[in-house]
Amino acid sequence: MIRSILAASRPLSWVNTAVPFALGYLLATRSWDWRLVLGFVFFLVPYNIAMYGINDVFDYESDIRNPRKGGVEGAVLPKSMHRPLLIASAVTTLPFIIALLFCGTSVSAAWLALSLFAVYAYSAPPFRFKEIPVLDSVTSSTHFVTPALIGATLTTHHVDPRFAFAAVAFFLWGMASHALGAVQDVNADREGGLTSIATQFGARLTTFFAAALYVLAALLAVGLPFSGWLVSLLGLGYAANTIRFAGVRDETSETVNRAWKVFLWLNYITGGVVTMSVLFALFGP
Repeated sequence: MIRSILAASRPLSWVNTAVPFALGYLLATRSWDWRLVLGFVFFLVPYNIAMYGINDVFDYESDIRNPRKGGVEGAVLPKSMHRPLLIASAVTTLPFIIALLFCGTSVSAAWLALSLFAVYAYSAPPFRFKEIPVLDSVTSSTHFVTPALIGATLTTHHVDPRFAFAAVAFFLWGMASHALGAVQDVNADREGGLTSIATQFGARLTTFFAAALYVLAALLAVGLPFSGWLVSLLGLGYAANTIRFAGVRDETSETVNRAWKVFLWLNYITGGVVTMSVLFALFGP
């Protein structure tokens, strides 16, 4: 059961929420302490159990029709595991939520509330934001940006304007990434009776939309400190990876999974560059 729950939490993507929290916290405090460890652990495992676990339960009908599910890109658990998965989502997150509320500020509490609402509302009824085109991409991006904002405001009510600028670029990147992921699932979602930005606007237009957002995020990154130009170049790599499928049609949308696999590795490269740049700027010679 534990193995199945962890598989549902997408271990390959754990760093996508834990590292933004850690970097936000370090940029705000320039120190390592127990609150950094607390938030890092929460956004590394329990948060992802909740985010992806709730999604897997309520997207079951689509997932069983999706050929890319059942591995690192998402587990397909039998219905008998749905209740344990939802219980694990609550049990593993609650202690951390209480601790983060207790040790944080009113601003970090507001961001945490928004983050948890987005995790639930994206997949679960009565909201099901994932079935409202464009709002699905906005909500998905919120899942990844809010950990950084929580980290940045856990000990202070204010954030550096440059950090806010970076958060906007990160948000656009998140929207683009969700749209790209939705393209590859067009057929499975339609067969499962689900709507998304890609089923609404079609595979080709959604692919162009994702590429445009990646370019915009990359352009914003140029003005950032900590090797912003290098991050911008890597951001353009996401755009190039996406636009090579500009000719995709709804019937061939599953081929975009090739872009998604490249996207997963690009995350590690880009995340490594951003992390090392920030750490060097804060604690280097």
